[in-house]
Amino acid sequence: MMRMTLVKSFRKIGNHFLIVIVSLLIASCSDSNTAPYDWKLRKDFPEPQVPLNNPMTQAKVELGRHIFYDKNLSANRQQSCASCHNQQYAFAEPLSTSTGSTGTILRRNSPALVNIAYNKTLTWAHDGLKTIERQLLIPMFSEDPVELGITGNENEVLNRFKTPEYAYLFDEAFPGQTISFDLINKSLASFVRSLISLESAFDRYAYDGDDNALSESALRGMTLFFSEKLECHHCHGGFNFTQSTTHEKQLLDRRPFHNTGLYNVDSDGGYPKKDKGLAEITQNPNDDGRFRSPTLRNVRLSAPYMHDGSIATLEEVIDFYAAGGRNITEGKFLGDGRLNPHKNAFIKGFEISETEKADLIAFLDALTDQEFLNNPSHSAPNE
Repeated sequence: MMRMTLVKSFRKIGNHFLIVIVSLLIASCSDSNTAPYDWKLRKDFPEPQVPLNNPMTQAKVELGRHIFYDKNLSANRQQSCASCHNQQYAFAEPLSTSTGSTGTILRRNSPALVNIAYNKTLTWAHDGLKTIERQLLIPMFSEDPVELGITGNENEVLNRFKTPEYAYLFDEAFPGQTISFDLINKSLASFVRSLISLESAFDRYAYDGDDNALSESALRGMTLFFSEKLECHHCHGGFNFTQSTTHEKQLLDRRPFHNTGLYNVDSDGGYPKKDKGLAEITQNPNDDGRFRSPTLRNVRLSAPYMHDGSIATLEEVIDFYAAGGRNITEGKFLGDGRLNPHKNAFIKGFEISETEKADLIAFLDALTDQEFLNNPSHSAPNE
């Protein structure tokens, strides 16, 4: 009799304990979806601006990470977002231009996904694309060219994410909501926003006061970079090393794009018809050949360079700017870009010695963030 009483009492306590545990778990999940997102920024660094309809949560970031690496997002299951944005290359890829899931050769170089949470505009040349959510619609649903190829295959692709694992991840990120492309888009955008790189040798020198973080060569290179002789900082300035920066404390609507004299295929200063840059959007001839300056953070890893990947190495990039543009003397893009009438005024050329070039390279290398490149929270799940 006594034994049965004790068992019943234990069961009551056990049931009560279970209810408490379940309640705590529910509260924990709720807290994870409402608590402020930890950007893990340096002290006093501004937070990126985030759309009001897609606030950051860790659960969204984790769901987005799974989808980013999942080839089920492409209609033919041949590619994922990570196919063109590989972590070891600063979320770029070592190809001149990307290839879509059906084998279509795209016309532009895959940009590095480094600190794009701070970008004012997205893609190489579009002054109206200001949110990652809108930009993601292009690789997901574009029909010309096809990238992930979801258009026409929506139901098939969406059904692939209706698995027990994804059901749990979606419910954590978007409690009570039905799995949809809207939620896929929002979670992918959240993951991409989380790709923050602020732990390079330069950061340790500039923000931690570590005088030994940069070599003597890199210090000389930094002086060159910020000099009026080279003018690099005019287009690649600020903590993100690009003019295209916005955040909670920088609310000016700045959307800079630049013609660097890469081409000059006709008397009007034209870029090749396959890609006229910002002029395709604005229909303004003066915008011909104008592209957004990308961040230089982790720039060593994101080769080849320029919007079309037509310059292979950092050394060649420096030679290009030292010459004040590119003179193509043979082939279908024949023309002297140095004489392009739309070229940015800061691209005027400069003299640089081999020693100075080595110093400048040393500084650019100091923008490499190994922690970012090896961060497991950015890597494929289960790796």
